[in-house]
Amino acid sequence: MGTKVAILDSSLRDGAQAEGISFSVEDKLKILELLDDHGVDYVEAGNPGSNPKDLEFFSRAKNITLKHAKLAAFGSTRRHNNTAENDDNVQSLLLAETPVVVIFGKSWDFHVTDIIHTTLQENLKMISDTVAFLKARGKEVIFDAEHFFDGYKNNPEYAVKSLQAAAEGGADALVLCDTNGGTFPSEVAQVVTAMSALFEVPIGIHAHNDCGMAVANSVTAVENGARHVQGTYIGFGERCGNANLSTIIANLGVKRDFECLPDNQYRNITRVARHIAAISNLALNERDPYVGNCAFAHKGGMHIDGVNKASHSFEHINPDLVGGQRRFLMSEVSGRRMILEKIWEVDASITKDDAVTDSIIKRLKELEHEGYQFEGAESTFELVIRKQLGKYRPFFELEHFKIIGEQPTNGEYGSSAIIKVRVDGTDEITAAEGDGPVHALDCALRKALDKFFPELSNVHLTDYKVRVINGRDATAAKVRVLLQSTDGDAVWTTVGVSTDIIEASWIALVDSIEYKLLILEEAKCSM
Repeated sequence: MGTKVAILDSSLRDGAQAEGISFSVEDKLKILELLDDHGVDYVEAGNPGSNPKDLEFFSRAKNITLKHAKLAAFGSTRRHNNTAENDDNVQSLLLAETPVVVIFGKSWDFHVTDIIHTTLQENLKMISDTVAFLKARGKEVIFDAEHFFDGYKNNPEYAVKSLQAAAEGGADALVLCDTNGGTFPSEVAQVVTAMSALFEVPIGIHAHNDCGMAVANSVTAVENGARHVQGTYIGFGERCGNANLSTIIANLGVKRDFECLPDNQYRNITRVARHIAAISNLALNERDPYVGNCAFAHKGGMHIDGVNKASHSFEHINPDLVGGQRRFLMSEVSGRRMILEKIWEVDASITKDDAVTDSIIKRLKELEHEGYQFEGAESTFELVIRKQLGKYRPFFELEHFKIIGEQPTNGEYGSSAIIKVRVDGTDEITAAEGDGPVHALDCALRKALDKFFPELSNVHLTDYKVRVINGRDATAAKVRVLLQSTDGDAVWTTVGVSTDIIEASWIALVDSIEYKLLILEEAKCSM
């Protein structure tokens, strides 16, 4: 086992401050249990004194027995000219009944005098008093030194005093916060080295990504003595986001000899990232290291050939180590060998000289001429191969659908869809509303299929892209629609082409659902 680095996930607190994020209490409870199963050390879940939603969360979380993670409530030091015992916010931290409390306090003298309008000495007393008060009541206390790096640049002596005040109060960890996200790795290395030498209390890092360096700053901090890292699991947070823990954990635990998770959990990094993205209603960044859909995707023929011969020639790690999946992208530069590789995934008995190989290649060229592009849409490509090989059957038939658009909208939904499908001779007709015609159609189709295929309930779209193929035809031009879907674990992409955007969307939508049903059917047959 390598050197232990404690991981604190703040997706439910700092992450909840990101634009576009709105967790329900149920969402927060799901993420808490997911991170606990994953082996994260601390889950910082909100400020119990700030809003009713966090109060309800902490009330319900008391009934959950966590296996690994410690739940942390977050709040500020006592207010100036008050006592910790009489401070409502400090008292609310006790009411949360969490084993850990994260307290933030000012370490930048400018913030003390010009933002919270108190004296430098009073601020130090606010820090030490609050930490001591909570320690006396049996809490593990983590002190977040807000704006520490900016404070250290402006007045290093006072910034250090803020840490000393927390240490004197009994803090269990001293976290240096790059709250503005503007610090460089070289500066982090210098400061963390100095603070690690100065204090016996473990030093931590809390980095924001305003300069795109949050991960680099966090890794640099650990390499220079920090043993506690804070961030959000997939990097969302206020402004440009927080340090991305999925990247940090993989960098430290897979590529360096640090212990961030239990050994058997590194292979779940990609799965956990996708689950959190799904619960948060976010599309996971396709180019995120380790967990993004492009992380182990290869397109160039020479790259593909190199990976097939020796994977480390074009991959810095084996994708299996983080639960990732190697992908070879279909394109005009992939070559015949690439097509054969995809055919063999469906039927290993097919040879390069087999007549069906030429028929598949011919069909692919026909579809590409029509405007299809299979780069990044391997699921549709696989269905094309299966159809040519006779290894495909439709799971449902469309009888008809009708889309109705409304203007002005009712404030929530602007479209509705009515659909009739047939499954094994049985008809089902349903209707649904949606944010637009494609969303309404998607909802109606899933509603119609639910009684036949309830396993589709956890499948949903995560991305929708439309590309005009030939702009010269203006509104009569062909469009290419790419749909990305997920079931919380796997991610797959399908494509449809038509001069009618609804028809193109329907083609991609049907492929998305049938691909999932096909995979489920094969999994059952292999049992």
